[in-house]
Amino acid sequence: MSEQRPALGSKLDGPVWLQVPPLSARVSPEVIASTLARLISSGTATSKADLGRVTGLARSTVDTGIRTLESIGAVRIGGLQHLAGRGRPAEALEIDPSFGLVLVADCGAHQARLAVLDLGQNLLASHTLALSMADGPQPVLDTIAAEAADLLGPGLSQHLITVVGLPGPVDDRHGTVVRPPIMPGWDGYRVAAHLRELLGGRVSLENDVNLRALGEARARPPAPGPLLFVKVGTGIGAGLVTSDGKLLRGADGAAGDIGHVRVPQGTSLCACGNTGCLEAEAGLGALSRAAGLSPDAFLHALVHRDQAVLELVQGSATAIGEVLASLVHMFNPSHIVLGGRLAEATDELLAGVRSVVYRRALPLATRNLTITGSLQPADAGCAGGFVIGAEQFLQPDILLERMGGQ
Repeated sequence: MSEQRPALGSKLDGPVWLQVPPLSARVSPEVIASTLARLISSGTATSKADLGRVTGLARSTVDTGIRTLESIGAVRIGGLQHLAGRGRPAEALEIDPSFGLVLVADCGAHQARLAVLDLGQNLLASHTLALSMADGPQPVLDTIAAEAADLLGPGLSQHLITVVGLPGPVDDRHGTVVRPPIMPGWDGYRVAAHLRELLGGRVSLENDVNLRALGEARARPPAPGPLLFVKVGTGIGAGLVTSDGKLLRGADGAAGDIGHVRVPQGTSLCACGNTGCLEAEAGLGALSRAAGLSPDAFLHALVHRDQAVLELVQGSATAIGEVLASLVHMFNPSHIVLGGRLAEATDELLAGVRSVVYRRALPLATRNLTITGSLQPADAGCAGGFVIGAEQFLQPDILLERMGGQ
């Protein structure tokens, strides 16, 4: 286990923005408060004048909403906003970091990164620990909960939201994992309920690639098209975030499971029971087995540009690029972002995928498409988990609950 304890006030690699639902003519005080809080948290509008301009709300309505947020400790004055050519400086508003904590557990097949963030987007502490999803849900979740409790300290469950990313299809409504190929014993297990019993507070479950996709999308300005995040590690998965910042999960949480798209002429047996799946042909696990190396040894050889290993990665890039070219025609994304251990170890994968996608997809679908590496390779999952947790804290029902508890 490696441990990191960032200095108080340190941030993720960049600020993230929160989604703001549209306002209608007749809305409740808690909906107005939620809208104002999300705009302040995102840095979109940080003065009362800006909030009125962005929302179209009357000054008196904005004043009332801010007073409500201040009274429950959600918003505070962070200083003065000096504007050129204007009169007296306006009070700059900010989310009070102490209004709540978000615990993120970004879990892969063999390790998890835990991070604690306050609502000011400050990264307070983090751990990275080795674990194996194949050990089953109870020992893995107990280990995560013990590490989390050590990070958090006592008495913080009242204002805590935990967001967990897992490497399999997730039923976020029931807090379970659905038939995950690389997680034996996890199908239908009440993950959210188990962690809630151990840690208290609220618990949300999400697919690990979706967390990273959301973190990447919300760290960038809103774009005219979707963002497609592709994680290439032991397995291969994708997450799609729409142009307005929403995750596309699908009816059963299986959207983006491109690791089980069949590759033409593929013959390798996949963990899902089928043959020729992209993951079984082009994932890090498949490539390292083909090279007769462990995944870590394979990545070490890749960094040192071993020729046989490079050729395997080039074949992986071709297979992944062919699948992504089809997705480009289906979703017409503005961005494709490659992440995961294999993508982060070398630029060869990115270069190969780019070449295939731009060659195979029609010009209309690629003329405004950028294909890049991750903006925040270490923090994308934590950023996505923070977004989910922060948006929950600033939901109208939770604000109403805090307002009623005054």
